[in-house]
Amino acid sequence: MTAPTTLFEKIWRQHRIVERDDGQALLWIDRHLCHEGSFHAFDKLARSGRKVRRPDLTFAIADHYVPTRDRAAGARDPEIATMIRLLGENAAANRVRLFGLDDPDQGIVHVVAPELGLTQPGATLVCGDSHTSTHGAFGALAFGIGASEVAHVLATQSLWQKRPRTLRIAVDGRLGAHVTAKDLILAVIARIGADGAAGHVVEYAGEAVRALSMEARMTVCNMTIEAGGRAGMIAPDDTTLNWLHGRRYAPKGADWDAAVADWRGLASDPEAAFDREVALDAAGIAPTVTWGTSPEHALPVTATVPDPSNEPDSGRRAALEAALSYMELTPGTPLVGIAVDQVFIGSCTNARLDDLRAAAAVLKDRRAAVPVMVVPGSSAVKRAAEVEGLDRVFRDAGAEWLESGCSMCAATNGDMVAPGKRCASTTNRNFRGRQGPGSRTHLMSPAMAAAAAVTGRITDVRELA
Repeated sequence: MTAPTTLFEKIWRQHRIVERDDGQALLWIDRHLCHEGSFHAFDKLARSGRKVRRPDLTFAIADHYVPTRDRAAGARDPEIATMIRLLGENAAANRVRLFGLDDPDQGIVHVVAPELGLTQPGATLVCGDSHTSTHGAFGALAFGIGASEVAHVLATQSLWQKRPRTLRIAVDGRLGAHVTAKDLILAVIARIGADGAAGHVVEYAGEAVRALSMEARMTVCNMTIEAGGRAGMIAPDDTTLNWLHGRRYAPKGADWDAAVADWRGLASDPEAAFDREVALDAAGIAPTVTWGTSPEHALPVTATVPDPSNEPDSGRRAALEAALSYMELTPGTPLVGIAVDQVFIGSCTNARLDDLRAAAAVLKDRRAAVPVMVVPGSSAVKRAAEVEGLDRVFRDAGAEWLESGCSMCAATNGDMVAPGKRCASTTNRNFRGRQGPGSRTHLMSPAMAAAAAVTGRITDVRELA
């Protein structure tokens, strides 16, 4: 009899071409996503005299550096303009499908690929970006890779990988009112730490996870990397299939039926063993925000800034003190009421249509007290939001409604937080200077960010509901 296996193990075995004695396995890659930062890998490929091995499985999307204002004028920074141009030239030279600045399907790679149906259950998917873990929400094995690995996949459609360990995080019970996927994953990271999933592929399970929409599942898997995980995964179910059905790159007709039959078997066997397991109670999760310089510095919005003197470990105590110093916060300060200078609603974590709806529901018939930028995750999301009138809600509240792209999440296109300023942000990282040199970032959900926009301070969104 075959031993019970996890979802991860099933996909790993199906894609393993060969395995060495040292545990490294050569994996077949089903989808390879590239962006402007891939030019080094394309250059390496060209210098070796090679072409992309499987252009039909490779997709190029301009997102990290693209302008969000006056897009018709292109990027004003010459280096960024060159990167965007090179992506187009490399895609054309290798017959790779490009979603460039003028493409109606342009957007953030981790938003575009799922909405086009490129991301599918059971697939292996890689991209030169750490938040590739997003795609695991569909029951795919998806992870970020470095520049040399990008070149390897371009040349061979395969990749050497060491088998990671497995971690199941079960969140049972039901999330409370106005508690979202962003709050859930911040609570997970606060619980296990920013390196708590290091070396592991994480499978999320439990009643609360199964109740999430596909957009919400992508938010959870997206931030797996913030817990140190190699990848995050959620087993496919009817929610997954309903999302995928009819999308451009999804199977059609009899191929769809065959795919569904296969995908329904992609679940961890009941008796499958994980290397580690963690359990959380959904009812204990509240709207959550970060106060420091790591995603693990997350607390319920009703809490106060922690006191480092209560930390017995000297190393952790020093880290907490450094975070408080950088953020200019005092122990014991209530999180509710901390003033913010601006708000950013966007990123591959929280810029899908459901995210914009949640923010707009809070901002409707209200005015923002601080500057607000709203950057949709894709051009398709932008169009859909405008059909629903969400853009008018944002504009009426005083927010900027911009073009799709990574924007202020990584601050690589010129959109950034000024030194010393504090931003309520729906992004995934709050490291020092992440949103610009000297910037201070508080991570939170779209609804919480909208509440902060209305009051100019960190606010419990439940007070505005």
